[in-house]
Amino acid sequence: MHTKHNIDTPEWVKHAVFYQVYPDRFARSQKTPHPRGIQFLEWGFDPALQGFQGGDLYGVAEHLDDLKELGVTALYLNPIFSSACNHRYHTYDYFEVDPLLGGNEAFRYLLDEAHTRDMKVVLDGVFNHASRGFWAFHHILENGSESPYIDWFKIHDYPLNPYPRSGKEALNYDGWWGLPALPEFNHNNPGVRDYIFDVARHWMEFGIDGWRLDVADEIDDDEFWREFRTVVKSVKSDAYICGEVWSKAERWLQGDMFDSTMNYVFTKNVLSYFGSNYLHGYSRTHLEIEPKTTAQFMEAIDDNLASYDEQINQVQFNLLGSHDMARPLWILGENKGALSLCWQFLMTMPGAPCIYYGDEIAMSGGDDPDCRAAYPWDLPELQDQDMRDHVKALTTLRHRYKALRTGTFKFLNDSTNDVVSYQRKDEQHCLNILINRSEQPQTVSLPEGRVCFGELDTDGRLSAQSGVVIELEQ
Repeated sequence: MHTKHNIDTPEWVKHAVFYQVYPDRFARSQKTPHPRGIQFLEWGFDPALQGFQGGDLYGVAEHLDDLKELGVTALYLNPIFSSACNHRYHTYDYFEVDPLLGGNEAFRYLLDEAHTRDMKVVLDGVFNHASRGFWAFHHILENGSESPYIDWFKIHDYPLNPYPRSGKEALNYDGWWGLPALPEFNHNNPGVRDYIFDVARHWMEFGIDGWRLDVADEIDDDEFWREFRTVVKSVKSDAYICGEVWSKAERWLQGDMFDSTMNYVFTKNVLSYFGSNYLHGYSRTHLEIEPKTTAQFMEAIDDNLASYDEQINQVQFNLLGSHDMARPLWILGENKGALSLCWQFLMTMPGAPCIYYGDEIAMSGGDDPDCRAAYPWDLPELQDQDMRDHVKALTTLRHRYKALRTGTFKFLNDSTNDVVSYQRKDEQHCLNILINRSEQPQTVSLPEGRVCFGELDTDGRLSAQSGVVIELEQ
């Protein structure tokens, strides 16, 4: 049984539309100073090659107006600290922004430019593990058992073997998922805890608006996370703390640890339902995508919402895709109609919706690394502007009606096997949303009111793969 605390989540998140940026692949700027002789892969090169394509933080800043025009009000950046890997989950210096991204100066510029546009910025905190290049781990490499930092990691034998020549060589320290490149911190060590809390405090004081916590459930220490929350909220009381947990997460969402999680439970249900007829047959841990009936879908969504306090549901990080999974269009069998319906559901539900870079222009690709291709800025033929306009219309709708952000939610009993119907309501507006996932028009029971999104066909039916939002007369 979980003990609920006074649950108070950041007000701004309830009204936010997030955009996730994978910095190496979003945009490259001429402003970023690089030493002579630096070489990047060609922009847009096959993402299966794990090299660097040269995206940077000035590049993100140069596209803030594009994102604001799309309706984005907050950025979630994949890791930006110094690392020897393009995804930067192998951190070797938590106090320095990677020079390849433009360094601390570029981040200062991006943060200020975002805040000028009333956009928040959330960073990715990788606190479960570091890298082989992290200073304390390097100290152990050089000194073995004589290193004062020996207890910062989970060491089993000496000398350390950080570069095994084959899989047959046993790793003699704990690495995340057994990977030698990712030595796991020993969070029982008070020095490790102090170091991580200092990192969290430093970047909060620098001006960020919150943290997304990588593999948060693998740091199996509730007191650690409670102290982390205290540190972060002491700098900025409305900071956002979002943990990466792929399954139901009641344990961490009682008001004393995280404000939300990356809501992959939502993700799998939305893709499963609207993509039922087109699915590629996609499965990974906690993300089994399989066809669902309307009744199964409604039950799953209701169950997810019922698991948490309303304050939590209003800031849950709702997403269709991320850097850790195949792109939604790929999962949906390249069916853009199904993707458009997923966008409508995402943008009309409780929780903070997030757009993974490029999904708004219908980029596609399988699992990592194919989901991490460069944004095709100079290739308009690869940008589906109709999909982008659809997403923009939905963010506009969400910003216009507070009921879509903090209003009550309930499914309606006129849902059918192919039409899901639900209502969002507050003191100002009552909105009924109907979405037809079928490739056939559907006759529906319509309330008295005004269609404020979408349209009906000439016979007053829901067209194939379409949805409407109706503002009821009150």
